[in-house]
Amino acid sequence: MGFDCDIVIAGGALNGSALALALAGAGFRVAMVDPVPPATQGAEGFDGRGYALALTSQRLLEAIGIWPEVAGHAQPILEIKVSDGRAGEGPSPFVLEFHHGEIEEGPMGYMAEDRFLRRAMFAAIEASDSIELISGDSVIAHEVGPTGVQVELASGRALSGALLVGCDGRRSATAQRSGIRRMSWDYGQTALVCAVTHEKPHHGIAHQFFMPPGPLAILPLPGNMSSIVWTESHEEAARIQALPDADYLQALRPRFGDFLGEIGLAGARFTYPLNLTLAHAYVAERVALVGDAAHGVHPIAGQGLNAGLKDVAALAEVLALARRRGEDIGRLDVLERYQQWRRFDVATLAVATDAINRLFSNDNSLLRLGRDLGLGLVNALPGLRRAFIREAAGLTGELPKLLQGRPV
Repeated sequence: MGFDCDIVIAGGALNGSALALALAGAGFRVAMVDPVPPATQGAEGFDGRGYALALTSQRLLEAIGIWPEVAGHAQPILEIKVSDGRAGEGPSPFVLEFHHGEIEEGPMGYMAEDRFLRRAMFAAIEASDSIELISGDSVIAHEVGPTGVQVELASGRALSGALLVGCDGRRSATAQRSGIRRMSWDYGQTALVCAVTHEKPHHGIAHQFFMPPGPLAILPLPGNMSSIVWTESHEEAARIQALPDADYLQALRPRFGDFLGEIGLAGARFTYPLNLTLAHAYVAERVALVGDAAHGVHPIAGQGLNAGLKDVAALAEVLALARRRGEDIGRLDVLERYQQWRRFDVATLAVATDAINRLFSNDNSLLRLGRDLGLGLVNALPGLRRAFIREAAGLTGELPKLLQGRPV
């Protein structure tokens, strides 16, 4: 049968857009259905949202052609400091420090604002002859057949292809329609997200400060500005978010400290309830799930987007190799290669982030002593510390070609 495209992507956020560009680069015809209206794509204004990109994620963005448009707005992460303590008391003396000079490849990663990533991806998608962007619409139904999948959009339009990829978030309708169940639990925590200006330079240092209610991440942005991801209980986060800006800053100051001088709010303020959610399967016949549609983890290590981009790289490579062999890219046995590649890595990440959050998000004195000594021990062992740095940079495991900066 004749298809409208090779692959339909449901969802046009960062993972969906990166996948569309990766697949187009591998020679596939792609239709990306994005519920966001076209007028809001690549918005100009600073809103405070940023992402910590591992070194391998930066390589992927280079390989799909958008990094040159982002690089000038990105901040290299040169050092990471991990500490434990209480608000208003400062960190304990046991600090774990990761420095980019301990690996040969370069910075451990980069901080990049959401607006620059989206703008670069949107421009590249619009310029591609292999991608049809369908904005302001959504997939509401799909039917799998022996040779392809039929997709129905909210506008009434129908699309057909060999494969449907769900990049439609933690409540993925693609997964639900495909009968893919998921396990999940609520952490009882909410992330408060904003950006702050500060008097003193950050020198490219990212800070992860663990407090009893949850971690505070201070992530360097270009200039004297940092992105904040601040975790509190649902109730406390709702109370703080409802405060005027001046009172919000007053609540942040004892947690943030004074090491960067006076701070001020920049951009908007956001909240995100935190939970763990893992799909029981990442694939079904003629369906694959990518990013949050397959897995959502605690942001404690800033690996959410990086895990999604690993999905993008692995799926693009599996599909490209299958087509070169003359295989049907929508067959379950082909898609299971993608699932096998990604499932163990994601499960390990989920277990690690869950365990770290449970270990550090409490005020138990014995646990506090044990974790402080653990931070000090890791910091004193160069070989172990270097292994953690390589993990943070995304350099461990079997890397797909795009994460090596190579085309598929």
